[in-house]
Amino acid sequence: MNFHRKPATFVSQVSIKVENIERSIDFYEQVIGFKVWKKTDRQALFTADGQTVLLSVEQPENVIPKQGRTTGLYHFAILLPTRADLGRVFAHLLRIGYPLQGGADHWVSEAIYLADPDGNGIELYADKPSSTWRWANEEVAMSTEPLDVKGLLAEGKEEAWHGLPRGTLIGHIHLHVSELRQAEQFYTKGLGFDVVNRYGGQALFLSTGKYHHHIGLNTWNGVGAPMPPANSVGLESFTLMLPDEAAKEKVAAGLREVGASVKEENGVLMTWDPSGNRILLQIST
Repeated sequence: MNFHRKPATFVSQVSIKVENIERSIDFYEQVIGFKVWKKTDRQALFTADGQTVLLSVEQPENVIPKQGRTTGLYHFAILLPTRADLGRVFAHLLRIGYPLQGGADHWVSEAIYLADPDGNGIELYADKPSSTWRWANEEVAMSTEPLDVKGLLAEGKEEAWHGLPRGTLIGHIHLHVSELRQAEQFYTKGLGFDVVNRYGGQALFLSTGKYHHHIGLNTWNGVGAPMPPANSVGLESFTLMLPDEAAKEKVAAGLREVGASVKEENGVLMTWDPSGNRILLQIST
């Protein structure tokens, strides 16, 4: 099953704020492998296939550096089509000497972690076959085990790296929140996600369609963490794609039921989770 098309609800695009747009364009082109789809003096839109925008990067006026111990972006995750594609980008990062924050075998996927020049977290990953994922009592088993570095590099060595391949997607987003109970209610009762894994009392993972997770939430920046200033480096918003108009109406009603603010502009719903993370909701085409 494809977990990033209807009838699933999934993350389709992430928008982040940076201090220096030209530095960020260079990073996301040369290090990550995106193509610039459109740019202005303060914003750049990035694509992998030349058609679909996956990432928006903007430099706010009077921008300030990323603020610690606040809510917002933990990382956004770029899903590569195959393990070989992940191996190729891994080899590229090692070749250019870009600093990595780690790598892991999560049982459901293999992942590499790094940050952009502003400290915005990034995960590059490839899923393992969903038939190998282990489910029990509606929860999927996930772990953090050592990455098979040799095997991953060997998998990708047949071809040279030429940037992100067609078929690359935003696989999920992982957020810092101030409190898990309210966040869980917002994402489940409001947005219609299912909790598929709990990591003690500090993190939980949610999805639709039995994906391992489209959304991750944690309180690792502290329970009660404040929102960052609007002009701070970090998350601007992320976009969720809904399957149809009926789902959009159901989500709008669910959000209002849990007390969330909902606005609509040009057919796009806008809301904020209890920690101030801004979410756009659109219908899949």
